[in-house]
Amino acid sequence: MKKILAVLLVLFTLAGCSNSAPAENGKETVAETKVESETEEKGTIVVGASIVPHAEILEQTRSILADEGYELKIVEFADYVQPNLALDTGDLDANYFQHEPYLISFNEEHNLDLVSVGKIHYEPFGIYQGQKSSLDELEKGDKISVPNDPTNEARALGLLEAEGVITIKEGAGLNATKLDIVDNPHEIEIVELEAAQLAKSIDDVAFSVINGNYALQDGLTADQVIAFESKDSVGAETFANVVAVKAGNENNPKIIALMEALQSEKIKTFIQDTYEGAVEPSF
Repeated sequence: MKKILAVLLVLFTLAGCSNSAPAENGKETVAETKVESETEEKGTIVVGASIVPHAEILEQTRSILADEGYELKIVEFADYVQPNLALDTGDLDANYFQHEPYLISFNEEHNLDLVSVGKIHYEPFGIYQGQKSSLDELEKGDKISVPNDPTNEARALGLLEAEGVITIKEGAGLNATKLDIVDNPHEIEIVELEAAQLAKSIDDVAFSVINGNYALQDGLTADQVIAFESKDSVGAETFANVVAVKAGNENNPKIIALMEALQSEKIKTFIQDTYEGAVEPSF
């Protein structure tokens, strides 16, 4: 009997030892499961964006958001209508492609309630070299192309005025057109073109005033720029690109995490180092 009890005691002892490691491992597994379930609970942030530069900038937030337990899904759009409609229907958590004046106008036209949750960057207009490489080379009758839509034409003319090429009627501001030019010492011809065609036809003019995103899309580089719209210009302040959400979602944890990532030092550095002035941070 004593031998049997001794054997049983040894077996129970060994059983206790053999269970100690799995118990420890089990504890780790529970912790890992807890982390995984927290990550799953936070879920996916779905953001609609224009391809350049918005989707490129968003891509840089992926690791930041992953550290916070979120997966980022970027849905790229080639137009400026569908991203807002998709946001309204709930197919997107947020979008990032537009400035606030466009957002306000879109809301009014489509009876939507989308709101900005913050500025990320602006795309300064630049005067790009065409047939000539310096504004000092301007001669009578030279052509300079600008966007033909009202707001962007005004910004382009404002940059030409800032560089001393023309003078615009006082007070014209962001409503200015070429009809508001009151002084044109070189008698340059302002050629109005669709914004997307400016870079493509740059060899037909002395200079072209182009928005940063179109310049990037068509492969124009910083060494082709004569001058950029300044950071404190009316255009830069007014037309900074924002992240938009459906009203009521401004304080959603997903959106807070997204904005913290987009307005981080990592993203500021990425924008400054990558786009060489064609895109500038607004935070």
